Amino acid sequence: MDYFIIDLPPGTGDIHLTMIQTLHLTGGIVVTTPQDVALAAARKGISLFQNEKINVPIVGLVENMAWFTPAELPENKYYIFGKEGGKKLAQELNIPFLGEIPLVQSVCEAGDSGKPIALDTHSIMGQAFEQLAQKIAR
Repeated sequence: MDYFIIDLPPGTGDIHLTMIQTLHLTGGIVVTTPQDVALAAARKGISLFQNEKINVPIVGLVENMAWFTPAELPENKYYIFGKEGGKKLAQELNIPFLGEIPLVQSVCEAGDSGKPIALDTHSIMGQAFEQLAQKIAR
């Protein structure tokens, strides 16, 4: 297996500690949204992984819901939750910034139809996930 990805809930509780102690993790990716409250939770998660007793390398940080783009105006970006919070946090903590994932209506539609949006390489979401995967693989 090349990658085993586990989506953990925000925080630094028992679930996180159990996963870290049970599995031999070679790296962690932290996902945040741009608003301050989410950035505070991401900072705690990064701190947990970087704790000297845990010492899981941070592969990088991803900013989810970085902006909203309506289907009828694909060139427009609306920064509903703030702008570049994840990028700034990554710079502050000197960890790689892996990219931004926009928020678009087609995420819901694709999920409801059972076709992951990441597989649509012509969509803004598919392209964002493709770029993210390439950076992670590097």
